[in-house]
Amino acid sequence: MTDPHHLLHHIFGFSEFRGIQEAVVERTLSGHSTLAVMPTGAGKSLCYQLPAKAARGTGIVISPLIALMHDQVRSADALGIRAASLTSVTEDPRAVRDALRDGQLDLLYVAPERATTEGFSRLLQEAAIALFAIDEAHCVSEWGHDFRPDYRLLRPLLDEHREVPRLALTATADKRTREDILVQLGIPEDGLMVAGFDRPNIRYHVRPRDGIGSQVKALMRAEEGPGIVYATSRAATEKLAEQLTSATRPVLAYHAGLEPPVRARNQAAFVDSESMVMAATIAFGMGIDKPDVRFVAHAGIPKSIEAYYQETGRAGRDGDPSEAWLFWGAEDFARARRRIETEVEPDRRHGERERLNALAAFVEAATCRRAILLRHFGEEPPETCGNCDNCLNPPETIDVTEVARKLLSAAFRTEMRFGVAHLAAVLGGDDNEKVRQFGHHKLSVFGIMTAEELALVRPVARSLLARDALRADDYGGLSFGPAAKAILKGEASVVIAVPPKRARSRSRGEGDHPHDPLFEALRGWRRDRAKEQGVPPYVIFHDRTLREVAAFKPSSLAALSEIDGIGDTKLERHGESLLAALTRAMEDEGASAA
Repeated sequence: MTDPHHLLHHIFGFSEFRGIQEAVVERTLSGHSTLAVMPTGAGKSLCYQLPAKAARGTGIVISPLIALMHDQVRSADALGIRAASLTSVTEDPRAVRDALRDGQLDLLYVAPERATTEGFSRLLQEAAIALFAIDEAHCVSEWGHDFRPDYRLLRPLLDEHREVPRLALTATADKRTREDILVQLGIPEDGLMVAGFDRPNIRYHVRPRDGIGSQVKALMRAEEGPGIVYATSRAATEKLAEQLTSATRPVLAYHAGLEPPVRARNQAAFVDSESMVMAATIAFGMGIDKPDVRFVAHAGIPKSIEAYYQETGRAGRDGDPSEAWLFWGAEDFARARRRIETEVEPDRRHGERERLNALAAFVEAATCRRAILLRHFGEEPPETCGNCDNCLNPPETIDVTEVARKLLSAAFRTEMRFGVAHLAAVLGGDDNEKVRQFGHHKLSVFGIMTAEELALVRPVARSLLARDALRADDYGGLSFGPAAKAILKGEASVVIAVPPKRARSRSRGEGDHPHDPLFEALRGWRRDRAKEQGVPPYVIFHDRTLREVAAFKPSSLAALSEIDGIGDTKLERHGESLLAALTRAMEDEGASAA
């Protein structure tokens, strides 16, 4: 066994552990099983990569997607870690199995579907196993937002090797999900380690959807790096990609309906790019180990706060400032509630409703977004974060309880068959043909709203749909939801945030980086190097590492080795070339200044 601090510096190029990494590594090397809940970007993979290098045997990593395994193997190889995957697309599975038996692998990645087969169980009997790492461990829980039944079948394999430590890792698990993971994977309660959920480098924004193509184009102009835009359906994904293609950078679509070669090609292009935007369904993302995604936007609501947290967490994995935007409409919640009642198993509906209600509270909030997220996961954050839309530009709030009661009354008196536009016409006293056709000009609610109140009807309707006081049917008719009664009886008030008329321009915050010609020159060197070696640029070095090189201007390999992110293997493979590129860039900068 090798000293963890020695490996941390010489393999990963870091001088110290971050957060709970050291405690997780020490616990694993001591043979204890652990569930580590760590935010995306906190270095979960190091928690199993380092023990696998330090201990005798191979670390078996259960990972959900082939594409994710491919990226992880590539990144491990760049660090000098001997890694392979055993999947349906492995070119020479016999060679991988032989390497495992012969102790020639530090890590072997497999999907849960393969890990639970008898053949894989027999294979492991012939090998020395250092640890089991179960990545995306929330998939094991029926309470989780991304349940995968095959994860629930892992326990027998783990129990065949009771002496081998189990390390479950996830960024997304509330209290109930964490408890279930511990039980399902046979990890003791004292093995739970929670690092916290905060991603301070991500700035959260929520806006009503109003011309989504234009809204995303504005975001793309403001954020130059790679981005992901999540749409709610395959058709919406294609339409959005088409709308965005007139922008100044490449845009591709990704969804499960595309032919597999097209999906693979589009994903590879995104991973390799430093500026591409991917319009995608949620089928895209978990398999992406790309650290430099600068923004994630949702063109509709995700399934839950847990899903939102995980999907937005794909931005800024390198720790640099990043943006998360959510554009929502009342129809999103109407569709989601219909889905729960018609497609979700009865015993899971209550939990799904709770998740959707929590998401509604998040989008409707006039208070700190980050605080709401963190409290959802059981934390006690400060009241303000200083890095979300509501903290940076506190919205005005308005009590619209009376408007809400009038709108609900109009829905009731029109027999809950009509949409917002018709109800607004009735409440505003619009004596039009449709209103007269149904006799609604004779109702007691006809003309009872002032012009100021009518201006609030749509945002109030959106709020009532979000909080399940109104429900929309397939034809757009509005009926009561369970929250309507308390509002009508005066037992609950309705307060909404008045959306800003114009999005505030992004102010440069702490950690933002001004344009640096030297850094840009090093990125150019990295692009060329990556192209030569057939890997994405981030596999060579992360932006943060190049930024440190540009700032400190090391003049020798020894000095370069002190930069975070440059371990022995990367120093040997790229050190001389990087120093030469730095020298050329500095000379060019000097010549320009002269």
